[in-house]
Amino acid sequence: MGDKSMVNVKKLTRKDFSSDQMVRWCPGCGDYSILAQVQKTLPDIGVEKENIVFVSGIGCSSRFPYYMNTYGFHTIHGRAPAIASGVKIANPDLSVWIVTGDGDGLSIGGNHTIHILRRNIDVNILLFNNRIYGLTKGQYSPTSELGKVSKSTPMGSLDRPFNPPALALGSQATFVARAIDVDGKPLQSMIRRAQEHRGTSFLEIYQNCLIFNDGAYSHLTDKKTKEDTVLHLEHGKPMLFGKDKKKGVFLSKNTPKVVEIGEQWSESDILVHNEKDWIIASILSHFTYREDLPTPVGVLYAVDEPVYEDMMVDQISHAVSQNQKADLNSLLGSGDTWTVE
Repeated sequence: MGDKSMVNVKKLTRKDFSSDQMVRWCPGCGDYSILAQVQKTLPDIGVEKENIVFVSGIGCSSRFPYYMNTYGFHTIHGRAPAIASGVKIANPDLSVWIVTGDGDGLSIGGNHTIHILRRNIDVNILLFNNRIYGLTKGQYSPTSELGKVSKSTPMGSLDRPFNPPALALGSQATFVARAIDVDGKPLQSMIRRAQEHRGTSFLEIYQNCLIFNDGAYSHLTDKKTKEDTVLHLEHGKPMLFGKDKKKGVFLSKNTPKVVEIGEQWSESDILVHNEKDWIIASILSHFTYREDLPTPVGVLYAVDEPVYEDMMVDQISHAVSQNQKADLNSLLGSGDTWTVE
């Protein structure tokens, strides 16, 4: 067979992952940026494109498989996790990616999302969150803020919105992260981290819909405000942000608050991020929708737990070892059977 390290492997580029299909999103849509960063990142993950599969449901984001020069499925509304689970279990060696939106993944597909997270199947979920239904023209979505005025809620939404990272943590997710569509390098980093994680990775991507919810995240992307509104998480480092890192997150009796570094507070008072601490991740997840706290981006939580398909393969091997003469026809013909005439 020879030494695999000596085999010449073709260096892939972004072009290798770009299909021949014309990309059809509204001009300026955040989906373009996400597509570009995925195509830029995949050549460096060490997986041949023939072993990569993209699975989507229904929505603007779900056109993604058409634009990737990989294998893919454009499936049905909310059911991408079910299809992706079957793909991964049938061939555990594949790199499987789910592309979904806040409507597809958290409304009709909410049940599928929570169960793939708790099973910890080794797939990667990219959830595009624009806090609106874009494909069906501007209705409020499961992540739209309370009081959201939309075509379906002209007097403001009365629904309390889903908090995607908190939902993922509550579903026993082993990897939870957040990125922003136009922040190229951090987004690429989170895509790589998701691929490297063994188990279900959940990456929420804030994505701007300039037609039906333009500016939903402008406070996080505007050069004038983003230093004071975005908290870039780094494992083992204090949670500092703002101009010259003069602001930080202080935990007072389990209640987070922003403090200014100076005479009263020093860097040693600031909460240190720990990706493996579920409590810290849970606290960070609840910064969502808070105006008095910065928005965390980066890896909130990442731990190693048994992977579903590994356990399944082991279970099948054990079952076969216990009864090597068993076969499917014998099983189907056993027990109570009858003939219908």
